Amino acid sequence: MTILAIDQGTTSTRAILYTADGAVLGQAQRELPQIFPQPGWVEHDPEEIWQATVSVSQDAIAAGGREPTDVAAIGITNQRETTIVWDRSTGQPIHNAIVWQDRRTAEACTALRADGLEPAVQSKTGLLLDPYFSATKIAWILDHVDSARSQAEAGELAFGTVDCFLLWRLTGGKVHATDATNAARTSLFDIRTQDWDDELLSAFKVPRALMPAVFDNTADFGVTEADLLGAAVPIAGVAGDQQAATVGQACFEPGMVKATYGTGCFALINTGNQPVQSTNKLLTTIAYRLGGQTTYALEGSIFIAGAAVQWLRDGAGIVEHAADTEALARAANPDSAVYLVPAFTGLGAPYWDPEARGAIFGLTRDTGREELARATLESVCYQTRDLFEAMAGDGAAAPAALRVDGGMIGNDWAMQFLADILDLPVERPTQAETTALGAAMLAGIQAGLMGGPSDLAQRWQRVSRFDPAMEAPERTRRYDGWRDAVRRTRSDVR
Repeated sequence: MTILAIDQGTTSTRAILYTADGAVLGQAQRELPQIFPQPGWVEHDPEEIWQATVSVSQDAIAAGGREPTDVAAIGITNQRETTIVWDRSTGQPIHNAIVWQDRRTAEACTALRADGLEPAVQSKTGLLLDPYFSATKIAWILDHVDSARSQAEAGELAFGTVDCFLLWRLTGGKVHATDATNAARTSLFDIRTQDWDDELLSAFKVPRALMPAVFDNTADFGVTEADLLGAAVPIAGVAGDQQAATVGQACFEPGMVKATYGTGCFALINTGNQPVQSTNKLLTTIAYRLGGQTTYALEGSIFIAGAAVQWLRDGAGIVEHAADTEALARAANPDSAVYLVPAFTGLGAPYWDPEARGAIFGLTRDTGREELARATLESVCYQTRDLFEAMAGDGAAAPAALRVDGGMIGNDWAMQFLADILDLPVERPTQAETTALGAAMLAGIQAGLMGGPSDLAQRWQRVSRFDPAMEAPERTRRYDGWRDAVRRTRSDVR
C-alpha cells in the first residue's frame, strides 16, 4: 500500500506518492500564480489551488505506477494562515484567498493593539497581533464582500485555511475541519484549552458559525469522493507546513530544532508538553497533537528567504537561475561588506515591523553581481541567527545541531555560511522535501503503516553535515554589521 502526500504551498502545489517505508514512488508539481492587487497585498485563486491539487494528485499516482486503489491514505500539508471564506451551499469562495504574506490589515492590527487586545492574543494563542495571522484577514473579507457578514452570522459561510478548504472539496462538502496546528495560526484558537476562544472571536468580529472542527494531526478526516482520484481514499493526516516539516525531520524530543527554507524561513524548536511564553517576540505554537496529547514549540517566522533569491532572479535580473547564486557567492570579494535586508513585505520575527521595507547597505564602486548574490544568501542566514538569539533569550536549550529542509538547502555555500554564522552544525537530510514527508508520516501513523514517533525518529538520516569554520571575531563582526543594517531599515527610524 502507498501514501499520498498533498503539499499545497505558497508558490506551488505538489503531490508525492510514498511507500510505507517513506520512499518516493512518484511526484508531480504545478506552480501557483501569485496575485498582487496592491502593494503589500498577496492573493491566490482558490479554484486554481483546487484544480492543481486534483491534477497533481492524479499525476503523482500515475507517475508512481500505481492505481488509485493502492493508496491507503492521504496526508495534507499547507501554507498556513492563508484565509479562504466560502459559501456552504455552493462550495464557492466569496473572495480570493488572502495569503499569509498579505499586509492589508496592518492598520486594523494597530487599532486593536491600541485597544489593548494584544496581551489576550499572546497569552491565549501564543501569537502576536499581526496581519500575518488569519483573524484580521477573515474580518476584512466579511467587511468588504457584499452581505458576507450577515451571511456569516447566519451560518451560511465557512472559513478555513487551505487544508480545510481542500478537505471540504475532497469530501464533497461533508467535512468542515482542520487540525490543531493550523487552528493555532488563526489568532482565534486557545492553545491551552484547545478550542476556539469566544473572547477573541468577539474582539476580531468573527462569528463562531464560520469556524471548523479541530482534530488531532492524525485523525479520520473523511474520505475523498471516488470520482476525484479514481477511488475513495481516507484522509488520515493534516498539518500546517512547518509542523509537517517538524514531523518529517523527526524533531520529537525537546530541544530539537529544524528550519525550513522556502518562500520564507521558519525555525521551530520543540519545547515539550508545556507552552513557553516568549519574551523575545517569537511565537508559541503547537508542534503537533497526537492521541490528544499536545507538543508545543517556539517558532521564529521570517517572511522572505527563498523569495529574496526569486527577487534576485525575477526582479533585479541579476541571475538567470536560482542555482547560479552559489557560484556567484563563491566568486564574491571576501572583504565586501554589502548587506541586503529583504524586508519586501515587512520584517517578521523577532522584529515584527510590517512597515519596514527592503534596503541594501554598503554599496561601493566595485560592488557587482557576485557581491549582491552573496548578500542575498547571507541575509537568510543572518535572519536565522536572529531567531536563534531570540530562542536563547527565551531560555531554550542550545541545540546540538540544526536540521534544515526546503529548496535552498541544496546550496552548499549558503549552508556552510549558515553553520558559520550560527556557530552550529547544520544537517541536511536525505529527503529535502520533509514537509510532504511529514504529511505522509502523519497519515501513515493513522493508517497503521508507519509506526509511531520513535519508529520514525530511527529512520531519519542525513546526507551531509556542515560544521562551523568561521573564527569568532569574524562571526561577531559580520553579525554586528547585519544588526546595524536592520536597525536602519526599521520603520521607526524613518
